[in-house]
Amino acid sequence: MLAKKSLTVYISLTERVEDIMRQVIIYPGEDQYWVAECPSLPGCVSQGRTREEAIDNIREAIQGYIAALEEDQLAVPADRFEALLVAV
Repeated sequence: MLAKKSLTVYISLTERVEDIMRQVIIYPGEDQYWVAECPSLPGCVSQGRTREEAIDNIREAIQGYIAALEEDQLAVPADRFEALLVAV
């Protein structure tokens, strides 16, 4: 069985005066698309045909997620996700 390789990147959302940084995990999906997830925002997942497209799409998804929370006057979760590599 081949292990999925994943890449953890930090993306900057620059719609506001201060930068908002969120950790994103990106990995190849089964359908030859790249999947991007933001673990600190439950259910915030996107994809793209290329890594760059997936990163652009998750950036947009994060912005929409945060905007919806703020519109509903809900707290925006802090980015407190820690990524580790574990040898098995």
